[in-house]
Amino acid sequence: MELETERLILRSFLEDDVDSMAELFANSDFMRFSLGVFTERKQTIAFVEKVIGWDRAGIPSQFTVVPRGEDAIIGYCGFFYHPEHGIEDIEIGYRLHPDYWNRGLITEAARAVRDYGFRDRKLSRVISLIHPENVPSRRVAAKNGMTVEKKITFRGFPTLVYAITREEWLANHAAR
Repeated sequence: MELETERLILRSFLEDDVDSMAELFANSDFMRFSLGVFTERKQTIAFVEKVIGWDRAGIPSQFTVVPRGEDAIIGYCGFFYHPEHGIEDIEIGYRLHPDYWNRGLITEAARAVRDYGFRDRKLSRVISLIHPENVPSRRVAAKNGMTVEKKITFRGFPTLVYAITREEWLANHAAR
């Protein structure tokens, strides 16, 4: 599966992506506002295998983020599931290598994922779970048409739940 934007190619994960992802997951800026850097390769392997498993099961999943014309994975953007934490909604989650911050790239990726989710997967609603101090991610969610719905504790951290429904997305697209 592949999505394309003006500046990015979002493609399904491959087993060969483990080395590139291990470098990203070891970067403290990349992993800021998470449970911490991955210090063991098996953590990256587990992430990649989980995402590939979702793909194989036909479940909307994560995509690698690759700049057009480059042969480098600079992050990921796509769908996450958290039923083990009592969250039934599908999350749009994203991370980007710090060298690529402040260029609007992850906003571009998140919009493509949102549009794919609503247009092609017919999702009824998506959320983003964001730490209140993560201002850049909050801006991405807002630019993705999401609004703060509530504050929860997620994985032991204060978390803002940003949300948008398919109906809101359709209304915004009809207005364009």
